[in-house]
Amino acid sequence: MDKLLIQGGKRLSGEIAISGAKNAALPILCAGLLTAGDLELSNVPHLHDVATMLKLLGQTGLKVDQDGERVTLNGSAITKLEAPYEMVKTMRASILVLGPLLARFGEAKVSLPGGCAIGSRPVDQHIKGLQALGAEISIEGGYIYAKCKKLKGTRIVTDMITVTGTENLLMAATLAEGETILENAAREPEVTDLAHLLVAMGARIEGIGSDRLVIQGVPELHGARHAVISDRIEAATFLCAVAAAGGDITLRNTRTDIMDAALDKLREVGLEMTIGDNWIRAQMNRRPTPVSFRTTEYPGFPTDMQAQFMAVNTVADGASRVTETIFENRFMHVQEMNRLGAAIETDGNTAFIKGVEQLVGAPVMATDLRASASLVIAALAARGETLVDRIYHLDRGYDRMEVKLSAVGADIRRIK
Repeated sequence: MDKLLIQGGKRLSGEIAISGAKNAALPILCAGLLTAGDLELSNVPHLHDVATMLKLLGQTGLKVDQDGERVTLNGSAITKLEAPYEMVKTMRASILVLGPLLARFGEAKVSLPGGCAIGSRPVDQHIKGLQALGAEISIEGGYIYAKCKKLKGTRIVTDMITVTGTENLLMAATLAEGETILENAAREPEVTDLAHLLVAMGARIEGIGSDRLVIQGVPELHGARHAVISDRIEAATFLCAVAAAGGDITLRNTRTDIMDAALDKLREVGLEMTIGDNWIRAQMNRRPTPVSFRTTEYPGFPTDMQAQFMAVNTVADGASRVTETIFENRFMHVQEMNRLGAAIETDGNTAFIKGVEQLVGAPVMATDLRASASLVIAALAARGETLVDRIYHLDRGYDRMEVKLSAVGADIRRIK
């Protein structure tokens, strides 16, 4: 199992190119199931989750042609309407094949998903929405079985804001008969990116970017070309790294217009930023100022940045408070950060951080994707050597993080 060996205390300097967004790429790849035409995608990141999704889609009969960050999909010969447990168990996003398969072929068999152990994240909203569209659904032996002759448009109000639920129902509704209204829809940029692709494929969608999506079903969708949006979480993670370790870095291929909540908090931390159309220059020459925040749905502070900002707060000059409202098990990095000398206490869904002048390297273990990134950030700021174990979590969502950090002066290497 791979590990990262990090010698902390090095300032970061140079440029990093931000990859395409994992959370946009995964649903966009699933959209290839909706059409018999060619879907030509660019800026697709090199990630373990993307490779898993492409393997899953390929076993349905979807033709996959990959050349670097370009992927062409063709759904003219799909024969297997199933997502087996062996492929779904490591990645929750696999549930996103359910809506497209059901809408286009009238049936689907999808294993209940796995993924990071950061909370229950039930799929009941997906099932409730598809049933409202007319699907007959049963759960047997750990599989979701869904059937319908033809989905019928309706009004769906989800009990909670769910990103993958919105994406699944949005894709399904594009081929349903009549009008579908999705109320309480997720507004995340990754949902918007999927919607723009679907429109390019011939879908009729109004309200893109809002919490109310109105979809007029069409008989079929066609092929299209689309570039996956830049990963706002990867960009903000590297900004947290320079905020904690110090330095002067420039990020390329960014989308600053979808990063407001994180950028505002980074300014509070004391990170000096110059922002262009698709780049950010970030400079840090002092100890961070502590920032308190509460995670919430977009456009609020993203839960996917909670752990990384906590890492910055561990070395900040003062105390801070972090409240997690999205996932119930997302403080598993706290114990590992405290092994590095951090002073963090938790009470329910709130963490109280007292910044220390210096973290000290130690062996730590990653527990989920964003926790992995937070431990890397803490290690960069720590004195001495840190060994981060179980970094397969990191590879699920960050494109060669250690290579990008090495290029800007970090002493970090992968140990096989």
